[in-house]
Order: sequence, then C-alpha cells, then structure tokens
Amino acid sequence: MEFSHIPVMLDSCIQALNIRPDGIYLDGTMGGGGHSFEIAKRLTAGGRLIGIDRDADAQAAARERLKEFADRVTFVHDDFKNACAALDELGIEGINGVLLDLGVSSWQLDSAERGFSYMKDAPLDMRMDRSVPRSAYDVVNGSEERELVRILREYGEEKLASRIAARIVRERAKSPIKTTLQLAELVAGCYPAATRHKFGHPAKRTFQAIRIEVNGELDGLSEAVTELALRLLPGGRMAVITFHSLEDRIVKNAFKQLTLSCTCPPDFPVCVCGKVKQVELVNTKPLPASAAELAVNPRAESAKLRVIERLDTKK
Repeated sequence: MEFSHIPVMLDSCIQALNIRPDGIYLDGTMGGGGHSFEIAKRLTAGGRLIGIDRDADAQAAARERLKEFADRVTFVHDDFKNACAALDELGIEGINGVLLDLGVSSWQLDSAERGFSYMKDAPLDMRMDRSVPRSAYDVVNGSEERELVRILREYGEEKLASRIAARIVRERAKSPIKTTLQLAELVAGCYPAATRHKFGHPAKRTFQAIRIEVNGELDGLSEAVTELALRLLPGGRMAVITFHSLEDRIVKNAFKQLTLSCTCPPDFPVCVCGKVKQVELVNTKPLPASAAELAVNPRAESAKLRVIERLDTKK
C-alpha cells in the first residue's frame, strides 16, 4: 500500500514552531514525513532536521518524500522517547524546536495488514515497530483476565471492561482470537443492541487500549516530554498533538510542572525548593483542529495542540 497521510494541524504546527531557517529541529514522530517536509522546506543549508520514527515502513516513505532535503535531514529509527540519547550520539546539545504527533497514524489505520483497525479484517498485530515480539495477539490471548480488565479500564476507559475481558477469556479457551474482526465482533456482542453504536463503534475503546498496551505509548511519556522540553534553546518551541484524554493529560501536566517557579508550601516565608520556571505556555488552552481541516480530515476531530516556549533561565 502506498504511504498516504494527511498531516494533522499542519499549518498550526508550523506556525507554532516559529521556524528559524538555520535552526535545529526534531520531529519525534515523523511518520511518512508530512510535517517534516514542511519543516525541512523552511530550513536553509545551515539548518537541520532530525526525524525519528519507530515504524520502519513510515521511515522508508519519509526518506523518499524528503529526498530533496537530504543535505539537512537526519533519520533515526527509534522511539521518540529515546530522542535525547539520539541527540547525544549526534553531538547535539540544544535544539530550536520539537514536534510530537502522538498516537497511531492514518496510514497505519488504513493498512489492514498492520492490524490496527476494527473495520478491516487482518491478523491481530498493532505493533508500531514490527521488530518487537509482543503483538496484540499476545495481549489478547496471553494476558490474565484481571490484566485484561486493567488494560481496558486504564487505557481505553472502557466501562464494560470486566464483561469484555471475561468474554475474551471464554472465547479464547475454545480457540485463539486471531483477527481484528473476530475481536471487534466479540466486543460488540458485549454491548446491548440498543446502545451498541450510540457512541461510535463499540470496539473503539478496546482497540485503543490494546494498541497502547502493545506499544507502551504512555510509558515514560511524561519524562520524554520533559527531557525534550529541557533540550530546547531559549526561545525554542515544542508542539505536541494529542488524540485522547489519557495522553493529553500527561502532556498537560508535564508542561505545567515546567511552568512552575516554586513548589514550596504556601506558608513558607521564602522559597527553599530552588525550582526555576523553564517554559511559558504559548497557548493556555489546547488548540483544536479548524472546521476547514475537519471537513477534509475528520480524523483530526479529537486532536489537541499544546505549545510551549523555552525561557532563558540564565538571565
């Protein structure tokens, strides 16, 4: 399948990054290179873009898409949570901007064989990095019932987690659950017919939960966001797009901690914590996708963009 992806909130992201032609930028979730292309296009020969993605297929597509900017783009096949280590290996201490477009890409959803979609039949997979051994099949067929309940509640905020987990355990005792449509139909059957499609596809939350578990999407997210924010040079900006409340809450709280100038109890006469405010919020509330974008790309409906700017703490 040809790699096709509409970059979410592209104009807002580019505007938020306030790109310097000679700056160093990091796209930690470059996918097929949609956002990266627009960043690289704005750089001169003195500028540099570090593009990171753990999906080898996505990175291959990005290399092809950005080949005209080969003199200013460095590709790294890794999880963005390891970005600071990658920057160290490249000898880069400070950067002028970071972009993170979290979650699963449209291309991954639309590529049936990747097993992300509850609308297309395929082997249960959901791995963003297909070199790792554990897939959705392993989570669904190998997790204990109480662990399945935890995954569905914690990562999918699924109210029927116990019922769905019990049904999975019963069904897999007869034969393994191998495909996406098998799982989707099983989950749908746990909902009363009258309310089954009241809030969209009934398997949406289950698939989100299993995908997050397989890829460890929330593990270390706060730490990675904080570390990358602290790599910004004064005036540098970080833009993060989130797609569901769990990851958005983590990013929001990480940014909030960076904006605090003191964490001492209010009854302390003087500050003893020594904390310094590191960033300023560029937008106090997350920016949604515009109506014009939603008309073209409905998948951007749940997108939220948060932006911070690094302060000069040496003043």
